[in-house]
Amino acid sequence: MKFLKQKLIGAAGSVSGVASVLGSWQICHNVCLGIVALLSIAGIAAVGMPLEFLTKFAVPLWTAAFVLLLATLYFYFRKKCISKKLVLFNSGLIVAGIPFQPLQQFNVVFWVIGGGIAIVGVYLLVKEKYRGKLKWTKQI
Repeated sequence: MKFLKQKLIGAAGSVSGVASVLGSWQICHNVCLGIVALLSIAGIAAVGMPLEFLTKFAVPLWTAAFVLLLATLYFYFRKKCISKKLVLFNSGLIVAGIPFQPLQQFNVVFWVIGGGIAIVGVYLLVKEKYRGKLKWTKQI
């Protein structure tokens, strides 16, 4: 049961990160451009933005991601059952993906701060995994 709870909490954190990325208009725009490019490689011409409808859901998706991050933080501080590095990574994604129109003039600042936080989380996670492999190899 404890393992299931940990998996569920981890999944909620992952959904939070994904929703924050999808909630950002700029990232939706880039994903759309990528889909158009992939379709053109296959010989299919697409006019306009096939995922433009997602821009209407940017704020609700980001809000859902933020709420899930708050739930993840609650479990992190209360139960200490979530990786600090993944919480850091998800927090960075949510900061980088702030979709509110009045704040769009500060997008670059949010991208740099959020991207920096996310990169630190990834770095710490990779460092931990690499160190674990290094210890295991030395034992052999």
